[in-house]
Amino acid sequence: MIGLLNGTVAAAGEDWAILDVAGVGYQLSCSARTLRGMGSVGVGARLYVETFLRDDRIQLYGFADRAERDCFRLLMTVQGIGGRAALAILSTLAPDALAQAVAAQDRAAIARANGVGPRLAQRVAAELKDRLGEIAPAAVAPRTDDGGAAADAVAALVNLGYGRTEAFGAVAAAGRQAGAGADLAALIRGALKELAQ
Repeated sequence: MIGLLNGTVAAAGEDWAILDVAGVGYQLSCSARTLRGMGSVGVGARLYVETFLRDDRIQLYGFADRAERDCFRLLMTVQGIGGRAALAILSTLAPDALAQAVAAQDRAAIARANGVGPRLAQRVAAELKDRLGEIAPAAVAPRTDDGGAAADAVAALVNLGYGRTEAFGAVAAAGRQAGAGADLAALIRGALKELAQ
């Protein structure tokens, strides 16, 4: 199994790249984020790789870092998500942003990925909700499904016109700053400061 390739970019397309490693060209399917970070043809690149063996071929997926590869692996556990859909999600949302979207249950953010509709986005949000620590541990707090101050703060920010994922991230940061037991007013003030930066 191939886990890491270090070589020179020989060619690149919309969702793939060929990496020349000691004279052997490996074609890898990649997210737009990974392709942007690789540079142009002739430049050296190092990619983490996920290998899939099919009956008729070997499929290689390349990633800029371990976090993206691990996120891809996690997405592949969701029913209905294949390699193409997982890469589309990772092209739209970096691992931290995906973790925030899942934590906030922001299906609209996930559905922005090419080829991912509302139903599939809902499945991703639901199935990965309890596995947030595997994506990004910092995204786990705050809990907004218990009807507490964090949920009310997120709702208030959404009513002010902020996106759900953006509001959730700001409230999470404010909650970490204010500590456990912060009241609604403190969370909203802290979140607004975060959003103003």
